[in-house]
Amino acid sequence: MPDESKQIHVIGIDTSSVESFFEAKKKSIFKAERIFGPQRILDSFKTWLKDKNIKNHKFEFIATDKLNNFMDQLKKEEKKTIVFSGGDPLWFGIGRLLVQNFPLSKLFFEPASTSFQLAFSRLGKPWQNTQWISLHGRDPLPFEKAIKKIPSSLVVLTDSKRGGAKEVYQLLHSLGLEGKYEFWYFERLGYKNERIIEINSIEDFPTNIDPLHLVILFKKEEPLTQSKDLPLFGIIDSVFLQNADCPGLITKREVRVQLLAELNLPKQGVIWDIGSGVGSIGLEALRISPKLKLVSIDKRVGSKNIIEENARRLGVNASLIIEDEALNIFKQNKITSNLLHPDRVIIGGGGSNSHLILEEVLKLIDSTCIIVIPLISLKSISKLESILKPKVHNLSISQHQSYRGVSIGEDIRLSPINPVFILKGEIK
Repeated sequence: MPDESKQIHVIGIDTSSVESFFEAKKKSIFKAERIFGPQRILDSFKTWLKDKNIKNHKFEFIATDKLNNFMDQLKKEEKKTIVFSGGDPLWFGIGRLLVQNFPLSKLFFEPASTSFQLAFSRLGKPWQNTQWISLHGRDPLPFEKAIKKIPSSLVVLTDSKRGGAKEVYQLLHSLGLEGKYEFWYFERLGYKNERIIEINSIEDFPTNIDPLHLVILFKKEEPLTQSKDLPLFGIIDSVFLQNADCPGLITKREVRVQLLAELNLPKQGVIWDIGSGVGSIGLEALRISPKLKLVSIDKRVGSKNIIEENARRLGVNASLIIEDEALNIFKQNKITSNLLHPDRVIIGGGGSNSHLILEEVLKLIDSTCIIVIPLISLKSISKLESILKPKVHNLSISQHQSYRGVSIGEDIRLSPINPVFILKGEIK
């Protein structure tokens, strides 16, 4: 219920049903002496008054399109005031400015659906995981940074004066990313003349773009590469299904190739991939040595399904995939006897229990074995080295650093991949 003691009642309007909105709010509205709002909403309200033949109430109307003038007018007199706002006034709306200029004791906010909520509803798409960015009065650099992270969806609140829909598309093109996204243009959402267009080229843009618009980018689902078309090893990261809540959490291709080289894979035997993540290292090992038996272990919830899907994509089969803490697996004897004594072991993840896992692994090795441990922390090296040293021959430590080229306009800069330390030991 509106707080009638507040001087300024800020009402968000869902423009999809303006007439019914005014009807539902008329009790609050008619207690006001003056009404502020964007000119388009004031015009709609005046039309509604005319249609309803309401003549016995005189309002002072002031458009909020010119913010400075509006704020000066609002401060002049303490009159009962309604401020209309599209959507949620506190989400890139007039609410921020009001909070800066008036004490909360004078303000009451009543939000409605935002423009981007309406946009998602029109397409029937969920929006809980979407990202957003505003270009209102802002340089386009934040947009460049946001889009290079390849989000699944990105709402762009455009600024017709410096960062409108066309400018967003051109920037996407200059970054070489237009093929990665569906580009949707939304104009005058909720009004009778709203327009929704999927734009595939600069020629698709309407000639008469309304300032009241926004853009939503949806990442395109890339067609899966057939396993027969994949290289033997060095498979690009995008082929692998990854965790939706932490995209990019995968052993990068450059590091993966080095780890596979360090493992010196035999033609047959058993390989354990502990802390396997999405399964990239172990599954790629199976492409190199198809007769290997792979035990893939990861504690993350949902990892088993992801590894199974990645095995399908690569055209290989893991012998055993376990979704659990590695230490629990050893304590509960979850590894079957035919897979219990590994010929190759890789321990990833870099967790605080790595040294305990290594100790358990060493207890189960009864023949020739190579152990490879990728690390990103210097602190872990000495502890793991001290455990390995008495047990192995040819203990080695190496550090690996790679860079990837990133386009900047017409130029390219090198972006570093996190350095990785590789600890390796051979048991004979």
